[in-house]
Amino acid sequence: MGSLSNKRPLSCKFLILLHLILGMGAVFGGFVLILDPSGGIIKMPISILEHSPFDNFLIPGMILFIILGVFPLIISFALVKRWDWNLANRLNIFTKMHWSWAYSLYIGFALIVWITVELFFIKGIALVHVGYIFLGLMIQGVTMLPSVQKHYSIK
Repeated sequence: MGSLSNKRPLSCKFLILLHLILGMGAVFGGFVLILDPSGGIIKMPISILEHSPFDNFLIPGMILFIILGVFPLIISFALVKRWDWNLANRLNIFTKMHWSWAYSLYIGFALIVWITVELFFIKGIALVHVGYIFLGLMIQGVTMLPSVQKHYSIK
């Protein structure tokens, strides 16, 4: 049994869950868009890309799959295991925090930017967009909780 300082607070478990939800949803959505760049599988009309730089959903699907799918899944695992990863540490601007904590903030920000850019290109908004903006804000807010910061601080 670990010491009290290593016990994971409920807030950290919730943060891990948020990353798992984002990651699994984006892996699925990105994979479907890569599989069918016309958007036909999920009945997403190609016409919504009219004001975007894309002719189909292949590139957005790849970005969704990797950045908002695979990365959050890696981060959720790293939030559990807290392993050292030199490459990730190089981009960690919060040197007193474990890299997974920093990347949690990065992913929350990336999600908010992704949805904002998507809204700009499609010239519309749906409830799902509001939900994902809220998820991005939740990831950032929970990451900034004192109990989470304490748990992931480098001693």
